[in-house]
Amino acid sequence: MKIKEIEQKERPREKMLSKGIDSLSDAELLAILLRTGTKKESAIEIANRILKDSDYNLSELSKKSIKDFVTNYIGIGETKAVTVKAALELGRRRNICEAKKKFSIFSSSDIYNYLKPKFIDLNHEVFMVVYLNQSNKIIKDKIISSGGVSETSVDPRIILKEGIELLSSAIILSHNHPSGNYKPSKADDAFTKKMKDAASLFDIRVLDHIIVCEDHYYSYADEGRI
Repeated sequence: MKIKEIEQKERPREKMLSKGIDSLSDAELLAILLRTGTKKESAIEIANRILKDSDYNLSELSKKSIKDFVTNYIGIGETKAVTVKAALELGRRRNICEAKKKFSIFSSSDIYNYLKPKFIDLNHEVFMVVYLNQSNKIIKDKIISSGGVSETSVDPRIILKEGIELLSSAIILSHNHPSGNYKPSKADDAFTKKMKDAASLFDIRVLDHIIVCEDHYYSYADEGRI
């Protein structure tokens, strides 16, 4: 059934106006972004197919590239793909803003909740450092390096240079494991020790090293390894 064949009050845009945005399903919201379908499929049907291919998981949907949308779905050109990606990016940035409301870090769960929105949609490994003042309030976070699917290269000098310039009293190391395996590697262990020893020379404390996955994390501090 084409959207124009649906009873007018139940069409996605009209439904949102009359019943509120909460009344719409994910497919209906996505259909509003797509606007039109094809001769064979309505915008809602295309939206449902896209969501099915993402296991009805919006985080997985966010990982799709513009090329993925254009290549795999008839009726979605570059303009529609850009619109969908822009909407998903706005959602991601909103989550980051929510995380930033709490500026002080008191536990591994605090830093995980702060970092998760930044890492959740990435399918490659990224190393980020969070810089804190003496009260454990976040001064700044910075991506130090971005690598491949399984690893990224990090230079301790870049981390310490930034910490010195910010007059940071402490730092938290973090990186993601796109594979979902949150256990640290031997390379992670070696780098954590190296970074802690180097930072101590400048009176900068390494409070933790967090390995971020989608639904869980590993904390060197919680495990008593830092």
